[in-house]
Amino acid sequence: MCGRITITQSPDVFRDFYDYSERPNFPARFNVAPTQPVPIVVADRSGRHFQLVRWGFLPEWVKDPKAFPLLVNARGETLATKPAFKAAFKRRRCIFLADGFYEWQRQGGEKTPYLIRRRDRELLPMAGLWETYSDASGGEIDTAAIVTTIANGVLAPIHDRMPVILSREDVARWLDPTNENTDDAMRLVRPCPEDWLEMVPVSRRVNKVENDDATLIEALAAPERALPKPPRTKQRFEDDAQGRLF
Repeated sequence: MCGRITITQSPDVFRDFYDYSERPNFPARFNVAPTQPVPIVVADRSGRHFQLVRWGFLPEWVKDPKAFPLLVNARGETLATKPAFKAAFKRRRCIFLADGFYEWQRQGGEKTPYLIRRRDRELLPMAGLWETYSDASGGEIDTAAIVTTIANGVLAPIHDRMPVILSREDVARWLDPTNENTDDAMRLVRPCPEDWLEMVPVSRRVNKVENDDATLIEALAAPERALPKPPRTKQRFEDDAQGRLF
């Protein structure tokens, strides 16, 4: 599962890394969540392109989007066979622009957030799939999902899944618009090397989507403990209490 990402480096850094033709200008984001607009890189025979999409994949055959589950992630092992992703895996692969993501360790009723990023602070090319959904009235929306795989040794202590993170060299292979051989793309669906990543505890403020500032990615010396919930007090009622409401 990957349900929050960060996009904190400058637009020029992303453009230089992915070499797309557009020159977008977008603000740093520290807590991007599903259903929000996210930047991706796509490719066609003319080259690579920057594109904004909704994070939450909608297959083209869906009749009622409101009744369809939000597909934030696409399970890598079944991309070639699952009806929702089969066509996009063959023809509409993309990369999510990101430089980090959050994951939570669950212990009882507590969820402790961690930021996962590259040790060298390079970008994190996350493999994705995209689709243009057309509704009955002719309206269109571009949507996308992050491809996931089994967790490597860094993530395994807190979660069993992680995004497919590509090397710079493998970005071209994943995006290749001339190659519809899904076997070639499937070879890239694997955990990235453990030495690429570090996992650091961060503030519980990231749990709220409305919080989106640079303090969220600051590493803490130790995981932040949840504040104890105040004890519930029993409300006392008197026979004539209702009369005092008026």
